[in-house]
Amino acid sequence: MKKLLFILAVAVSIAACGSIVPRDYVTLQGKISNKNSDSLVIGQRSIIKTIKVGSDGTFSDTLKVKPGLYVIFDGSEQTKVYLKNGYDLKVSVDAKKFDHTIKYNGNGANANNYLAEKTLLEQKLLDYDSIISLKKPDFDIKMQVVKSEMYSLLEKAKALDTSFVRTEKMSIDQVLQQTISAYEEKQSLLALNGKSSPKFNDYENFAGGMVSFDDLKGKYVYIDLWATWCGPCKAEIPYLKDIEKKYHSGNIKFVSISIDKKTSYEKWRKMVKEMELSGIQLYANEDESFMKSYMVTGIPRFILIDPQGLIISADAPRPSDKALVELLSTYKI
Repeated sequence: MKKLLFILAVAVSIAACGSIVPRDYVTLQGKISNKNSDSLVIGQRSIIKTIKVGSDGTFSDTLKVKPGLYVIFDGSEQTKVYLKNGYDLKVSVDAKKFDHTIKYNGNGANANNYLAEKTLLEQKLLDYDSIISLKKPDFDIKMQVVKSEMYSLLEKAKALDTSFVRTEKMSIDQVLQQTISAYEEKQSLLALNGKSSPKFNDYENFAGGMVSFDDLKGKYVYIDLWATWCGPCKAEIPYLKDIEKKYHSGNIKFVSISIDKKTSYEKWRKMVKEMELSGIQLYANEDESFMKSYMVTGIPRFILIDPQGLIISADAPRPSDKALVELLSTYKI
């Protein structure tokens, strides 16, 4: 009996020593053809790891993570990746055709190959400009097609974690709802076109004095709602300057309205001076009535108004968009 117990104890000991302990980290390795930089950045809201990329495009590293979606950025392109401790992912990609060539192998490949296919499907199905311009019946049909194809792709993916599938269903529903909300907002803005513009009163003019909306009547007015802290707003400034030069002698006024807080008032004045911003530069002094009347949820927002004060476009093309010149050319400006 003692001999039998001894043999069993030895067997249990051997089995324990030979068991595989789950790794508490992710292994990420692979090769990038036509690389954009010498490193990859992995992160969510902040960077959690920077991985060096060799001269031949190869990379390899480990990182500890909480299960979830992360972004891999190569200096020019980026992609979403699902990471979970224990994964051993091998990645291959041609940076010149990033989304179309990225492939995963190893433990964790199923979820990430699905995400890569999902990205391509979204690019195919969710052309924002074309969807937003659809008539309501066509838009509703389009949304049903998008939902059907995205859910079908998820259902066809193999061996996915239950939690991952649940999160992806929520993500798909969120994308659909955001698209519907954007469509409804666009329709509300289109309904403003042809109506009398909302007004503002006594906004400070950088050049001196105060300006009200009624002071601008008699000419076309192109309004830019912006702020000093807004990166996309500042990116439009060079294009706006070019448009202003092009129509300098035209029947149009270019009006930029800063919605900066009072704490940034001096910053606004400094930026207008240092960047030599042209046109009529106004400060709203935290008055949000004009902005809210135009249902502004994000900036920059551009608005085009005719000489009688009627709205031509409550959501006009940006200066960087060739469609703006096309729109202005249809009027005697």
